[in-house]
Amino acid sequence: MIEKIEVKKVASYDETGIKIANLKKVNFIYGANGCGKTTISNFLHDKTNFDNCSIDWKNGQELKTLVYNKEFRLRNFGSGKIGGVFTLGEATTEQITAINEKVEALKVIKADGAKKRETLNTQILKKEKLENDFKEVTWTKIYKKYETTFKEAFTGSLQKESFKNKLLSEFSSNTKALLSFDEITEKAKTIFGKVPQSITLINVIEFDRIIEIENNPIWKKVIVGKADVDIAKLIQKLNINDWVNQGRNYIQEDNTTCPFCQQETISEDFKKQLEDYFDETYLNDLNTIKTLKEEYNSLMNNFVNELNNLETNQKSFPDTKLNIDRFSAYLKTLIGQNTANSEYLNNKTKEPSRSIELISVKEQLDLISDLIVNANTEITKHNDIVANFATEKTSLIQSIWKYIIEEFKTDIVKFNAENNGLQTGNTALQSQLTAKLKEYSDLDIEIKNLSKNVTSIQPTINEINRLLKSYGFLSFEIVPSSEDGFYQIQREDGTIAEATLSEGEITFITFLYYLQLAKGGSSEETVNDERILVIDDPISSLDSNVLFVVSTLIKDIIKSIKSETGNIKQIILLTHNVYFHKEVSFIDGRTKFCAKTNFWILRKNEKFTNIQFFNMENPIKSSYELLWQELKNENVKSSITVQNIMRRIIENYFKLFGKYGDDDLIQKFTTKEEQEICSSLISWINDGSHSINDDLFVELQDRTIENYKKVFKDIFVLTNHEGHFNMMMGISELINTEEEIV
Repeated sequence: MIEKIEVKKVASYDETGIKIANLKKVNFIYGANGCGKTTISNFLHDKTNFDNCSIDWKNGQELKTLVYNKEFRLRNFGSGKIGGVFTLGEATTEQITAINEKVEALKVIKADGAKKRETLNTQILKKEKLENDFKEVTWTKIYKKYETTFKEAFTGSLQKESFKNKLLSEFSSNTKALLSFDEITEKAKTIFGKVPQSITLINVIEFDRIIEIENNPIWKKVIVGKADVDIAKLIQKLNINDWVNQGRNYIQEDNTTCPFCQQETISEDFKKQLEDYFDETYLNDLNTIKTLKEEYNSLMNNFVNELNNLETNQKSFPDTKLNIDRFSAYLKTLIGQNTANSEYLNNKTKEPSRSIELISVKEQLDLISDLIVNANTEITKHNDIVANFATEKTSLIQSIWKYIIEEFKTDIVKFNAENNGLQTGNTALQSQLTAKLKEYSDLDIEIKNLSKNVTSIQPTINEINRLLKSYGFLSFEIVPSSEDGFYQIQREDGTIAEATLSEGEITFITFLYYLQLAKGGSSEETVNDERILVIDDPISSLDSNVLFVVSTLIKDIIKSIKSETGNIKQIILLTHNVYFHKEVSFIDGRTKFCAKTNFWILRKNEKFTNIQFFNMENPIKSSYELLWQELKNENVKSSITVQNIMRRIIENYFKLFGKYGDDDLIQKFTTKEEQEICSSLISWINDGSHSINDDLFVELQDRTIENYKKVFKDIFVLTNHEGHFNMMMGISELINTEEEIV
């Protein structure tokens, strides 16, 4: 059975949502259209896409839930054929008796299992209480007592739960020799204080590749063109290798004009000599220079960035082991050398014929590397001290816990004995429950197999047709489909009737099908399954006489649920129809309350839905009383809602008198604003038809709910019907006989 439903963050339900708690065997939920009833029924049918909604089941046992709503009709009456409903139609008396006996035995097993589960849950709660009480005692008697003196020993256990767990763990594993309180207190003064921290070693720099690039002979090599070309003598005599090489980029392929003198002197022979002079060897040397320059700059920039970061970090670290002053001086020199070398490399790239010699950074890098090595030596020594310190501190902490568990030994032993006893009992109960579930499952399978052999869809066909004829639906009936296990709706002339049925006919036959499905099953195996019914507005599009038929059928189900006969264990009925609600929830003329029934009203305030619980008291008296009840409800804060409620009350009430015209009532007010409010409230009265659509309203500027309520009351006061107003609003004062009759 469902005990609680929570719906939020979907459709008209906000982040807070609603909670439908205290669900009983029979549950009525009333609400206007659009307030979220179908959202609830859709969730109960299929929880997919309802991630923020939840259902609490009694004893954690989930039952099959059959939901009737618009989606049910679309699922079952949208393909021209209807899935069969199986019942025990072909069973002999002996077979039915055998099945019923096993069903009753299944109920006994289930009840026994429920008792064991309830006992287990009680014992689990008892164990949890024992643990919580012990947790509170240990926190108060131990932690608070020694918090100031030994708090550092409690690190990692500074919450009640973790402290309790640590205490029990130490009790079972601590083998430390017991020291006196004075001994551990004296040690704590020395060890508990500022704790030295381990220091991370500094990364050692590797710079062999830098030195290798610096020593490459390419930097001193004079890179010129091939000497045995005719033009070589002139180029080398004038020492213009680099100039000519750069000028080659300006010679156009199909142009004989010299880019320097602008004369027609560029011949194919001249181009050939230039290409021969600047041969492959020359070009390879240029590529080597470019590649080495880029690699050198990249390596040096990375080194400088890494060393700059190291300098910054070590300056801000109070316990640094690095000689930061020397490091900064060496780094500054290294940066200067790198800047100079970058310039040399740029020159060599522009003028390959120039010989250069890079400034060696080896000395500075060696000096920096030595500082890092020395710092790491000191860091290692420091970390060795920290490691020993940690050992001493660990030993002290173990001694403190040993002292505590000895002091508290009696309480711990008592707790362990009780807790272990409960755990043993719970384990035994869980085993019994598991065995009972296995027994239930085996018998359930046996019942399903027996039912499978004696079930049929024909009794369902007969029952639906009987109900159709008894309630005046004579032009069609249910017949077996050509496909085994399905139904069809057929006219008297043999034609399939589904496409020609009226909305009311489809609604009624859909509901009859649903009731048969509730009593039987969609397969042979599910005929005897326990289930929950959720019915959402089953009387939509039905005539008033059929409304009473539907309510009668539902009341029969409610009676069987209350008497605990049959396999339907709970019903949740949602409706917007006041008359249907009153009819289906009616008990008898004398009984107003039922311990197995609860009531709710759903309301949509502005954008979001909320819910009100009425316990066993039916809040729906009549549609007129409901309007007054909504008006008194403080949760209704929408000016649109309040205005329309007042208008409907005035329409219903003053129609009884018929002697008040619009102007008669409007002129009783003295201010223009009150006259405008009155006009908007009484615009439905005179001719029995609305002067504007029900869903429209006139919104005046600066209108408040208080304005509406004042004018609304004054209408009754000025027409000498204040007594009726007071009675319906629950205001205690004398009401004259005429008003009371009204």
